[in-house]
Amino acid sequence: MIQKTIRIGSRGSQLALWQAHHIADRLREQGVNAEVEVIRTVGDRMQDPNFKAPATFEDGTPLDAKGIFIKEIEDALLAGRVDLAVHSLKDLPTQLDARFALAAIPQRADARDAFVCEDYWGLHMLPGGSRIGTTSPRRKAMILALRPDVTFVEFRGNIDTRLRKWQEGVADALILASAGLDRIGRAENVHQRFAVDELTPAPGQGALGLETRADDAETIAAVRALNCADTEYATQAERHVLHALGGGCQLPLGAYVHRVDEQWHLHAQVASLDGEQVAHVKLSVPLAMSAKELGERGAELLKQRGALELLRGDSRQDA
Repeated sequence: MIQKTIRIGSRGSQLALWQAHHIADRLREQGVNAEVEVIRTVGDRMQDPNFKAPATFEDGTPLDAKGIFIKEIEDALLAGRVDLAVHSLKDLPTQLDARFALAAIPQRADARDAFVCEDYWGLHMLPGGSRIGTTSPRRKAMILALRPDVTFVEFRGNIDTRLRKWQEGVADALILASAGLDRIGRAENVHQRFAVDELTPAPGQGALGLETRADDAETIAAVRALNCADTEYATQAERHVLHALGGGCQLPLGAYVHRVDEQWHLHAQVASLDGEQVAHVKLSVPLAMSAKELGERGAELLKQRGALELLRGDSRQDA
């Protein structure tokens, strides 16, 4: 039995704290002492309109979309201030620094994207020209494939901030992850949860990634008890799709894997940013296939359907 208290580093948002305390409670159920320490990241400080985001972190590392939420927590791990970081798995890069380990992936929550609106009960009911709040290239592209007549409003910040902006009338509807809304009890205005083959979730969406120092065998052993084998397989396969196609969190790419009886089923989709072109893959394989092989096979089929050309076109549009 582990003797030390596991210190969990967490961002200060409502969702991040829910996730950290949820894992702390799960560890306590295993007889392990755990406590949560709040770490304020650059990503959190960027929610303050008066905060001027630097071009790099203090150590000179370039600021990037994923790093703004995890780097300072990983720094705290390396410094020994905390022993465990609880992340939304979709925020973690597909390949971790060798100094860290992805010790466990607990059972996944609802991976689907949610349509949040007060007046309309589904995306198909929105009037033309309606404003949808999201910053995600994936969500924008796949929504445009379904509804090319809507417009978008850039929405940044945590769930509470986005919901507040929506309630203030900045947008007519929001697209958010179902899992986050469910976890903090804010699903009252969810009027649609998208099927995974129309708005395919981000790889790892709905799952938590428990990150430790690679050399901390005691913490890894304690945390590993929380791992869900099916969730680990599914999300790793999804992340292999992403890695094989470039690995960036800003790609308009979705991948979702789930198990039905004696098979794994993969849905993967890449869309052009204007939604006019879509490469879509559905694949069923035996349980014996490795997650890496399934992910790479899905990526190869996407490439055969023109995914790389779509992504290259998106890169030119982003420039």
